Amino acid sequence: MRTINCKGKLIDLSSPKIMGILNITPDSFFDGGKYRNKKSILKQVNKMLTEGATFIDVGAYSSRPGAEHITEKEELNRILPIVNLLIDTFPKILISIDTFRSEVANQCITAGAAMINDISGGDADKNMFATAVALQVPYIIMHMQGTPQNMQDNPCYKDVLQEVAFDLANKSAKLKKMGLNDFIIDLGFGFGKTIADNYMLLNNLDRFQLLDCPILTGISRKSMLYKPLNIDANMSLNATTFANTIALQRGSHILRVHDIKEANEIITLHSLLSNS
Repeated sequence: MRTINCKGKLIDLSSPKIMGILNITPDSFFDGGKYRNKKSILKQVNKMLTEGATFIDVGAYSSRPGAEHITEKEELNRILPIVNLLIDTFPKILISIDTFRSEVANQCITAGAAMINDISGGDADKNMFATAVALQVPYIIMHMQGTPQNMQDNPCYKDVLQEVAFDLANKSAKLKKMGLNDFIIDLGFGFGKTIADNYMLLNNLDRFQLLDCPILTGISRKSMLYKPLNIDANMSLNATTFANTIALQRGSHILRVHDIKEANEIITLHSLLSNS
């Protein structure tokens, strides 16, 4: 049985779990600006929890390609009040903090969040690994080539599978040596990858099970799904469901999604298929 410890609660990942996305930024690629006041935030989080989300991933720094850079102070001003609001309203909630800054992670975990989701995999802040180890919370290591501001300018790999695997293997080994008990890998779909790179990674996601870490897949409504179909993010639920189904078949343990109900349905059907 594969588990992670979240605030003293063991979460069994042998059955896939859902991470609901809560962007409190004005400029996220899909839902930017939707959740800027307490009423809309609480309504959305209640909906996600009711529909089956195990984790709620809260982000205050937009990581879409070409996103505006904001200061650490602004990120904290955006995210800390929301963490406090969610903890007060939903005492048992398991919040993931979507940040690459160690101080943001530290303050949010201290306030009651349960895990860290770092899009830079420790590259953007030299203190992040040590912070995760000191806090002893699950840490999501994502692969990204470049930064949100330049990652899609000209992503280039000699061998995308080998390079992403090498990066994630090195970082997970380092964290394990430093004494972190729980870490999760994320291949970083759309973060410094071409559409072809993304599909190569998705089709070979099962190879990453060799790293012996839980795998999170964050592919919901991304441009790799809607651009080939000549649609936009708002029309990409069907494509997202297809991609998440492939991810489950290839061994993903956590789906990071905007649409909880639909993800929960495919997990239920996948479980029936797996057990038949």
